[in-house]
Amino acid sequence: MSREMLVNVSEQEECRVAVVSDGNLEELYTERTSWISHVGNIYKGKVTNIEASIQAAFIDFGIGKNGFLHVSDLHPRYFPAQDGKKTERVGKRQSLNSRLPIQKCLRKGQEVMVQVTKEGVNTKGPTLSTYISLPGKYLVMMPWMKKHGVSHKIDDEAERDRLRKLLEEIDRPSDLGFIIRTAGQGCSKREIQSDMKYLCRLWKAIDKRGKTDKSPRELYKESDLVIRTLRDIFRSDINKIICDSESNVKRIRDFLAITMPRYKKRVQLYQGQQPLFHEYNIEKEIEKVQSRTVELVGGGSIVIEQTEALVAVDVNSGSYRQKKDAELTAFDININAAGEIAKQLRLRDLGGLIICDFIDMRSAKHRAEVEKKFKDALKADRARCKVLRISSFGVIEMTRQRMRPSLQLSTYISCPHCGGSGFVKSHESMAIEIIRMLNLSSSKKAIKKIEIFVSEEVADYLHNAKRGSIVAFEEANAKEVLIHGSSEYRGERHNVICYNDRGSVVKLN
Repeated sequence: MSREMLVNVSEQEECRVAVVSDGNLEELYTERTSWISHVGNIYKGKVTNIEASIQAAFIDFGIGKNGFLHVSDLHPRYFPAQDGKKTERVGKRQSLNSRLPIQKCLRKGQEVMVQVTKEGVNTKGPTLSTYISLPGKYLVMMPWMKKHGVSHKIDDEAERDRLRKLLEEIDRPSDLGFIIRTAGQGCSKREIQSDMKYLCRLWKAIDKRGKTDKSPRELYKESDLVIRTLRDIFRSDINKIICDSESNVKRIRDFLAITMPRYKKRVQLYQGQQPLFHEYNIEKEIEKVQSRTVELVGGGSIVIEQTEALVAVDVNSGSYRQKKDAELTAFDININAAGEIAKQLRLRDLGGLIICDFIDMRSAKHRAEVEKKFKDALKADRARCKVLRISSFGVIEMTRQRMRPSLQLSTYISCPHCGGSGFVKSHESMAIEIIRMLNLSSSKKAIKKIEIFVSEEVADYLHNAKRGSIVAFEEANAKEVLIHGSSEYRGERHNVICYNDRGSVVKLN
């Protein structure tokens, strides 16, 4: 199997990194220069408010929007000295029930060191944690933690034991915890030791700044998309790294020379005439990622609807009619959909609560097979996922870790005419609302003239279908009504201005 990493940075406004396996798009990461990511950054912040009712604090860390810190993300080092320990064991956080109330741990104006774990979406501010984690190539270091661990995604028990023994053999500070990442599978003691030394030096510099600098202040900035994906995604089974920017090729080679020197020769500069992603025929797949409907191989489709609260995925049979039995037809479509849904969640970077509505199946065996297929497909996902059992209605509920706004939210803006709902009121509905406003004005004798600004289509409807009603209103109430159609007023936008006999504006409500 041929796997390649494509880095497209020729357009300076956007950076895209794709992992392609035998011509198929496996992973996609996009970042705009106009959009600043704070995830992974470490700040020295100040407590601005403590909300005991939700057991959370709001932290000013210098970006203009306060971050949200829940008590479950408050490290014991901030507990009162007599009640808690200063360190915790890796992977063994205190349960929520055993934690002290947040109002007993923090006070307004107190300085805390925090890390952004989730980007803010719409009106929600970023999510913060005082459990700091610094990722290296093979290790993740966690200050004020003890012991060590191995990533759950390394499922070979013999390899897990080997890696644990390697960590035990290496001298490490007692107040720093370490977890070997998935990328550490198969690495040597020397590689782990080198990564640990780098992380310890980095943390020493961050900790020093945290003790001397005043809040709010940025203490550590996460790497850009190119270096971040190399660190987190690149594996030995990726045969080539192809980039269309000479300066970034040099940066990639310099990074690999420090972290993985033997793979430095795999980096290539793309000099073709066509844009890089067009050359590898993946632009069409990226268009599919941005589409609401995704067609399945062999027939059927999935429809993905994203809301602020959750993501709904609906599986449709479409024109798929290869089986005479309805149960087998549903089973075949669901099996195809299970793999595609997992892939789309990964490519679109969808997170939060996700509801997957598969086609109903009577057979418990078929439902179990679809559930297994779906969970197996999710194993390739780097984000943490929790999946519940499939229901008798064919519904799977799951949560997926959200690190940053989804591809849709970072690529599109809400329609100014419909507010992102996808619907606007019909001309008839808008006309009825305008007539209601006119009737409201009839009770105000001071109003003598009414100007109505609406879209051209609604204005035409009022002039024609509602002409009789408006004339009757003018005669009965001794008021003048003027209707203006303008291209500035699209969809549901409208404006009603009322005047008295001296030409002064009168409020309608």
